Amino acid sequence: MTTNRNSQADGAPAPKSRTITIDNGRGESLAARLDLPAVGEPRASALLAHCFTCSKDLRALRRVAVALTEAGFAVLRLDFTGLGASEGAFEETTFSTNVADLLAGARCLGDEVPGPQLFVGHSLGGAAVLAAALRWPEAVAVATIGAPAAPGHVAHLLEGGLEAVERDGSAVVDIGGRPFTIRGELIDDLRASRLPGTLAELRRPLLLLHAPSDRTVGIDQARELFEAARHPKSFIALDDADHLLSDPHDAAYAGRLIAAWASRYVPAAPD
Repeated sequence: MTTNRNSQADGAPAPKSRTITIDNGRGESLAARLDLPAVGEPRASALLAHCFTCSKDLRALRRVAVALTEAGFAVLRLDFTGLGASEGAFEETTFSTNVADLLAGARCLGDEVPGPQLFVGHSLGGAAVLAAALRWPEAVAVATIGAPAAPGHVAHLLEGGLEAVERDGSAVVDIGGRPFTIRGELIDDLRASRLPGTLAELRRPLLLLHAPSDRTVGIDQARELFEAARHPKSFIALDDADHLLSDPHDAAYAGRLIAAWASRYVPAAPD
């Protein structure tokens, strides 16, 4: 493990951060970053999941992590198998392997600091943390940003390649201006995942953040998640933010909201 310290643009001390390698349980290593509060011991820990075909280093995700560390959380953010700096082939992954990656990350984080108690996910990563938290007894709260109620909803991102995937079993498709090989197994697994049923069993406090004008994952997806979830549940509209929270103020705001909300459910900061 290596430690990397950077200064914040506003002069505040930066979180302490180090790289971590995680065994995904399938013979491949996942790249991860553990961000710790700049001062003192963490009050709790959080697992942070990135969006479909993104990485742990997405600027918005880093800003959410900074907001959480400033509130006293240790934060683990990892690259799913085949993405970012992680090993493996993306085309061989599915929604289920994403969930397995998160559980592997949770086990690794537990070796460093207690927890994780808070699960946070962006977009499809939000759907994945909902499924993973159900299988992690120490999870006490879950927050999602722009998450779909039906993971199969992401199929519309395939820019016309879905027909080729269904016809040929796999195809190279354009997602966000980058080529990815998509296999039919991924589409089938996404379509088979039903989060409303998962939410009925989750029984953890849930916070949904979603932009009403989100053109990638429509606001109706947030409504479906909210209606399926049990109390305590909360919804916060991110006003005119876009799906990727590309405005740094939107990402920082989302992170601060999650930290403030989660503080009700996690241990108080150490004296």
